[in-house]
Amino acid sequence: MAIISVINGPNLNMLGTREPGIYGAQTLADIEKSLTQLAEQHGHELRFFQSNAEHDLVNRVQQSKQHGVAIILLNPAAFTHTSVALRDAILASDTPFIELHLSNVHARESFRQHSYFSDIAKGVICGFGPKSYELALLATLPLIENTPRD
Repeated sequence: MAIISVINGPNLNMLGTREPGIYGAQTLADIEKSLTQLAEQHGHELRFFQSNAEHDLVNRVQQSKQHGVAIILLNPAAFTHTSVALRDAILASDTPFIELHLSNVHARESFRQHSYFSDIAKGVICGFGPKSYELALLATLPLIENTPRD
């Protein structure tokens, strides 16, 4: 069994009501519930976290190794385009991660097309709405099998 951390950035707590034409009608709680079930079906534990505060996300990432996290699914949301601090925390934690987004950031405004995370991620999944989380989780499975545990 591996521990998979799902870390969500700002405004994702507003899913279901925030711009449903872009982000869909599912809430973050809906996504957490279905993702937890999928992780359990594969014999893994899911730890879900969301914060609008950058320092909370940095702290969570920094604690990943000591909490036995094998891999992180990261939706940095707006911090994708702004947070060097979160990027540095990811690098310092030495925990592999997959970057994910609900919308296709490459088809949106130009400022949303740059990510501080894509070049250091194991992979990037975007544009599939809430299904992006499921696809990211499924992509972790072969990575977890090849990740040495302490």
